[in-house]
Amino acid sequence: MYQLEEKIWFWTLVIIPVIILLFLGLQFWRYRTQNKFADKALLKKLSPNKSTFKTVLKVVVLSLAFLCLSLALVNPKIGTKLETVKREGVDIVFAVDVSKSMLAEDIAPNRLEKSKQLVTQIVNNLASDRVGIIAYAGAAFPQLPITTDYASAKMFLQGMNTDMLSSQGTAISEAIKLASTYFDDEEQTNRVLIIISDGEDHGQEAEAIAKAANEDGIRIFTIGVGDVKGGPIPEKRNGVILNYKKDNQGETVITKLNEDTLKAIAEAANGAYINGKNTANVVENIRDILNTMDKTEFEAKQFADFKDQFQWFLGFGIFFLLLDVFLLERKTAWLKKLNLFNENF
Repeated sequence: MYQLEEKIWFWTLVIIPVIILLFLGLQFWRYRTQNKFADKALLKKLSPNKSTFKTVLKVVVLSLAFLCLSLALVNPKIGTKLETVKREGVDIVFAVDVSKSMLAEDIAPNRLEKSKQLVTQIVNNLASDRVGIIAYAGAAFPQLPITTDYASAKMFLQGMNTDMLSSQGTAISEAIKLASTYFDDEEQTNRVLIIISDGEDHGQEAEAIAKAANEDGIRIFTIGVGDVKGGPIPEKRNGVILNYKKDNQGETVITKLNEDTLKAIAEAANGAYINGKNTANVVENIRDILNTMDKTEFEAKQFADFKDQFQWFLGFGIFFLLLDVFLLERKTAWLKKLNLFNENF
């Protein structure tokens, strides 16, 4: 486990592309100026020991030096002491719909990004509950097992996209089945499954599966993202919309928020449906629901002590700076033998 103490210093990494651009600009200017002075053959005779390789190497070394110094300012910390602590909370599994219909932009910025925002804000407002994450489309895929590591949960969440599952469609029943395997039978905590979706379920058994899950002690809450009026599914390349998804007749597909399906699933599992349009309302509703539940005590392992690691990066940064200072741009004997870039011809 690691921590980054001062993430703002990552901005200093901007220096590296600036160095590279200045180097390329200098090389271009030097090339044009030298060509005006003499031809290539004469220049080689005038400066036989000039090394293009070592010039590039100096820029690489200087860039590595700034990379290490930037990381030293960020100050990564590594956990060195693991402790077992007792907590009280609820086990919550988030099932996030990653089907293509979640790319619809009828809710800003699109349904999937809105889903990520909702889960992130809910997690930010949790205290000691455990969380897990599932991605699903035509099938369900485990993203993160039950954990108290909220930072990891948000990291895995941000990596979710509509290309992570090859089987498309929306099978909510598969997500419910997978979620049922997440909960630990030995620790009888309150079990909550929160499904975030546009409700376009292509299966026929979600309601029955939800009822069966509730009999096993799982309450299901559904959050609908999208608009009941619907919207087209954009097909993008490099962030630019090229077209919209068409059906077999060539008509633009309009995908709509199906609240009825989500309400039926939640009702079958002793839960509730929440419209996801207003993030603050969603977070408040989920918080109120969790507060009414009995908290169960469980053990969790966490790092209690972290040690600074900046000194390693600082040391390497100083080393690369010194190396850059003493690294001459002239050819050395061993470099002449290697004859990199055919420089001796």
